Amino acid sequence: MTNRFTRAVATLVGLVLTGSGLAVAGAAPAAADFEVDCPRGYFCGWTGDDADGTMWKTNKSVADLGRWADDIHSYANHKDAEACLYGERNYDRSSYLWSVERAPSGEGLAMYGENTRVIRSIKFVQDPHECDVSDYPSWAASPTSGTPDFGDMDGDTRPDVVSRDRAGRLWFSPGSGHAGRIIGTGGWNAMSALTRHGDFSRDGREDVIAREAATGRLWLYPGTGSGGLGARKLIGTGGWNGMRGITALGDLTGDGRSDLVAAEKSTGRLYLYPGTSTGGLGARKLIGTGGWNAMNTLVGMGDTNGDGRPDLYAREAATGRLWLYPGTGSGGLGARKLIGTGGWNGMAHLVAVGDVNGSDAPDLVAVTDDGYKLDGSSYGAGWQLTYAGHGDGRLEAASPVQEGWWGFTAYC
Repeated sequence: MTNRFTRAVATLVGLVLTGSGLAVAGAAPAAADFEVDCPRGYFCGWTGDDADGTMWKTNKSVADLGRWADDIHSYANHKDAEACLYGERNYDRSSYLWSVERAPSGEGLAMYGENTRVIRSIKFVQDPHECDVSDYPSWAASPTSGTPDFGDMDGDTRPDVVSRDRAGRLWFSPGSGHAGRIIGTGGWNAMSALTRHGDFSRDGREDVIAREAATGRLWLYPGTGSGGLGARKLIGTGGWNGMRGITALGDLTGDGRSDLVAAEKSTGRLYLYPGTSTGGLGARKLIGTGGWNAMNTLVGMGDTNGDGRPDLYAREAATGRLWLYPGTGSGGLGARKLIGTGGWNGMAHLVAVGDVNGSDAPDLVAVTDDGYKLDGSSYGAGWQLTYAGHGDGRLEAASPVQEGWWGFTAYC
């Protein structure tokens, strides 16, 4: 296939859509006018190779392009959404061709010419991962009696997953395997940290904590008990941009309240922020005197070694090793133990989900990056791997579960 690319600068004019959403315009005399001819808010196609010939336009998804399927030889996307192009009708994912980036907010619309592929349907989405995978990460887990509350946001004793896509939406994927749904319609890209696990609001439901990048404030989003989130509450007035690895990990102090840990960027110290009876955070306590800047990921796992205390996993950036820091029950962490000898830097995300397989021990889920390989086979980005917990702090070998977890910027 040839798909020549052109970018032009021009003045915009408006055209009116008629009928079902697919409109036909007269012949365009020259490619230099394509940004004028294709109005903002529309995807346009031309019968000619260089934005010439007869032009059609649409501002909504079209499941069947009919006779136009064979006649789109150049196109431009002037809409504020990604355009998914398919070789078959009804947005058949098996026939997915490619996506066309959304229009820039200013000048410089892109035009693609000399197309030789048949395009039978077009769908507009907020993030290109929606073109050929589910809108949300597909997820299913077994009921558990060992950690019935850890990770469960909808009260069915199965751990659930929360994810953020590149469009800034927050998704809830239930452990039941049923369809996921949006629980945050937008604006979540304003948050530079997301963490979950523990009932901070003291209502028996798991909550989400988020740091606002622009202000350094820390917000609590209380769980509703049905997988959603309630009105947020400010629990940190500022200064949280000075912390990294903000991690909720359960009751570390043994007082029945959920706690938070975070590493200080300037010193590499690790601090505990104990939960209070009113859903806030108390005065911080130093629990790691230094060296925590060497860790690029912290994961609040729950009780991995069976002693009734929550534990922390940490990934060492320089070596890709994974370390277990066991909770002491008095608000501190014990001597670390190596549980992963290397290769953990090949994971884009490490996600604490509780007990996935019903063995009553917490498991770890990882999402691969572009370079991930297992047993000599390349998997690429977006594979979900499950590492089953032994119950003694260690993990079983990786078990690839499914692909389709790419396109998301955060999990908790």
